Amino acid sequence: MKAPGGAAAKRVALETLGWLLVVAGIAALVLPGPGLLGIFAGLVLLSQQYEWAERRVEPVKEKALKGAADSVETWPRIIVSSIFALLLVAAGVLWILQPPAPGWWPIADKWWLAGGMWTGVTQVLSGLFALGMIVYSYRRFRP
Repeated sequence: MKAPGGAAAKRVALETLGWLLVVAGIAALVLPGPGLLGIFAGLVLLSQQYEWAERRVEPVKEKALKGAADSVETWPRIIVSSIFALLLVAAGVLWILQPPAPGWWPIADKWWLAGGMWTGVTQVLSGLFALGMIVYSYRRFRP
């Protein structure tokens, strides 16, 4: 027997996750990360509750797939994207290891690798996700 309110709790959880994905996707449009993919995933969840979101799912999906196809259109794009993703992973590892500030660092040591370990973890995860998206796009859109 289901608990009363289980459906309401599921609805609230899915709606919250949908909004979080939309906001993270918008942020990722200007930060490193797959912005359109995040927006698309959030809209898919929100489309279960809102008609306005349902109307926007297909156009965002088309733009996300076009962006993915364009990103692997040429070898220079693939190489540059892969290098940036690997640099993001390397920066994340540096943040996680937290080495002392080098002598050339011009400002206070507290600003060296600000944000701590969790900044590094999110950088590593973002870089790995980007590499995964490059592989996915390559396999799907390259002949």
